[in-house]
Amino acid sequence: MTPDALIFDFDGLIMDTESTLLESWRWLWRQHGLELPEEGFFAAHGGPVPERYTELAAAVGASFDRDASHARRNAFRARLHETLEPAPGIRDWLDQASALGLRLAVASSSAQEWVHGNLARAGLLDRFEVTACGDEVAGHKPDPAVYQLALRRLGIGADRGLAFEDTPHGVAAAQAAGLRCVAVPNAFVQVAHFAQADLVLTSAADLTLQTVIDKIS
Repeated sequence: MTPDALIFDFDGLIMDTESTLLESWRWLWRQHGLELPEEGFFAAHGGPVPERYTELAAAVGASFDRDASHARRNAFRARLHETLEPAPGIRDWLDQASALGLRLAVASSSAQEWVHGNLARAGLLDRFEVTACGDEVAGHKPDPAVYQLALRRLGIGADRGLAFEDTPHGVAAAQAAGLRCVAVPNAFVQVAHFAQADLVLTSAADLTLQTVIDKIS
């Protein structure tokens, strides 16, 4: 069935904010003359492992200031985002969706301020009719709540939507909401973890949107 709406994850799919997250942590460790131990930085589901500050504090010692370090790291990451472009193929997909008359939405576990701010800076916010964000629901992915909210705001049933995700947790959330899901794994998640996705691509630039829809429908 051809969808009426496409629902996109944000982090790691629309924009590669996962790489800027890792780079900001590398930068922070190097401010202390240290190298970030990157093995296991991202969990198997694709998100970062928490408590990196605890590890850094142990490495630095009593002089470590968590609040100041957090502010410095976020400021550095914000500078990276000033020139961060959408992931390859995403702008083309959005253009093709418009030409096909498809409605567009974002369903993200991140806070609305983060999602809207980054979309606006990239000139993409007005491309999406609906957003549903993590600070608007009780549960984060793989909980389907954010997808269910997006569907309610679109006013459609799950059978009329198609989701796009970059992590196994995201795929699980979309499918738990009743949506078909295309996976475009980010660089930090093994493709083998996406066996449940309806279609797996290496990049949004792999296929035209119409071809993707034809393969799913």
